[in-house]
Amino acid sequence: MALFFIIFLTVYTSLNFYVFIRGWQVISAYPILKSVYAILFIIIAYGYVIAKVLYKYLHPIAYDVILGVGAIWFAFLAYFLLSLLFIDIVRLFNSWFHFIPSYITNNYEFAKKVTAIIVITIVGLIVFLGNLNKRNIDVRELEITIPKGDGKLDELNIVMASDIHLSPIDGERLLVKIVDKMNSLNPDIILLAGDIVDDKASVLDERNIGESFRKLKSKYGVYSINGNHEFINGVDSCVRYAEKFGIKFLRDGYELIDSSFYVIGREDSSMPQFTGKPRKSLEEIVKDIPSNYPKILLDHTPFKLEQAEQNKMDLQLSGHTHHGQIWPANLITQMIYEVSWGYKKKGNTHYYVSSGAGTWGPPVRTGSRSEIVNIKMKFE
Repeated sequence: MALFFIIFLTVYTSLNFYVFIRGWQVISAYPILKSVYAILFIIIAYGYVIAKVLYKYLHPIAYDVILGVGAIWFAFLAYFLLSLLFIDIVRLFNSWFHFIPSYITNNYEFAKKVTAIIVITIVGLIVFLGNLNKRNIDVRELEITIPKGDGKLDELNIVMASDIHLSPIDGERLLVKIVDKMNSLNPDIILLAGDIVDDKASVLDERNIGESFRKLKSKYGVYSINGNHEFINGVDSCVRYAEKFGIKFLRDGYELIDSSFYVIGREDSSMPQFTGKPRKSLEEIVKDIPSNYPKILLDHTPFKLEQAEQNKMDLQLSGHTHHGQIWPANLITQMIYEVSWGYKKKGNTHYYVSSGAGTWGPPVRTGSRSEIVNIKMKFE
């Protein structure tokens, strides 16, 4: 993990330096602004990292502000990089074909300032609209039919969410919306596919974030698994934090519900990185489950989908991808994952990968929509 963070900080610093230098060039005619610009840029660019490292020493208000500013910067950084890259490509082509009018090239300083204003305005608008988009949580409906086997139910109303990512950035305000939407769907069972948290359990407890979980209502209860962010923030403390709200965790285990179907939960594939312990194979987890009952699998990261099919799962529910969250990252997740978002069927196994109800990092969505998934399952 140390190597990962070294690589991340090296790349992140390089990208920020590129943006910093271009901003420095714009204000070069105003020496009085340079020191202020440099200090503010460093605080904003590294705010998220500073808050995470110094969370024990910062006042809660200072922590929340620095964390929030640092998080929103990730979205600004992404679109500043894309804008500057586009400008540099245009300048390169202009050096070859000279298509930019001379009255612009002859007034370089003025053109530089106007371009900066345009870029800042457009990027600011994109981030603002992305924040508005993130606040709207869609309900995706899916109807599937699976074999009844020895179960006694004819139908099941599942409400599923993933990647809520609770933190002081959105906190209880986001959770209230999610809980209200879930309850409005009258679920028989609520399934959470990992990444409930995006901060330390102690930070969330201190702010009473999570209390709305107590209002969730369903016939068979609320079941969850751990995602990579539970492991990042201390998996055991995160599980204890969520369990006090009535959420039951399946940690490489399973539970028979109403003598009719099994819910199986896997630890996230990142588990070995954070604990040094391997997660159980799916084959090992389900070896004692009778084959003639319907089986629903929760597995946070949608890698190796064939494992669910090979072990005769009827439905796999996953998250993690956010379907990119920030455009054009959704184009990348589509290349990485067999299913970046949505429904797929392989053999007799149904799959749904959610784009998530919350957001990681910046509270911004420009490449996907936030969602809760309502699955109407029929048994035949």
